[in-house]
Amino acid sequence: QVQLVESGGKLVQAGGSLRLSCAASGRTFSNYAMGWFRQAPGKRREFVAAISGNGRLPVYADSVKGRFTISRDNVKNTVYLQMNSLKPDDTAIYYCAADTSFVDVRSAPGYWGRGTQVTVSS
Repeated sequence: QVQLVESGGKLVQAGGSLRLSCAASGRTFSNYAMGWFRQAPGKRREFVAAISGNGRLPVYADSVKGRFTISRDNVKNTVYLQMNSLKPDDTAIYYCAADTSFVDVRSAPGYWGRGTQVTVSS
């Protein structure tokens, strides 16, 4: 079992920045690819970003490319999502995810956190 706990979500103005964190426990962190998803009200959950276990393969959804950066600290067992130039459309609950497969972490991860709310005001 892998436990994931997100933090850092809050209300921010458009154009602002925010960093989300996800602390993992329960297994060897570096064995897991990590991802971020988000779900806006009335919409399906969507992929945002993912990173491989060694941190060398970040991938992003087109909607956040160039604005968001995913990173990880395998000593602190934490993955981060740095979000810049935030837009109202980025308002959503952001979920951390983990899987041993770098493919599955982007589509059907085995482990999920409970989410953290990000609200971007215009």
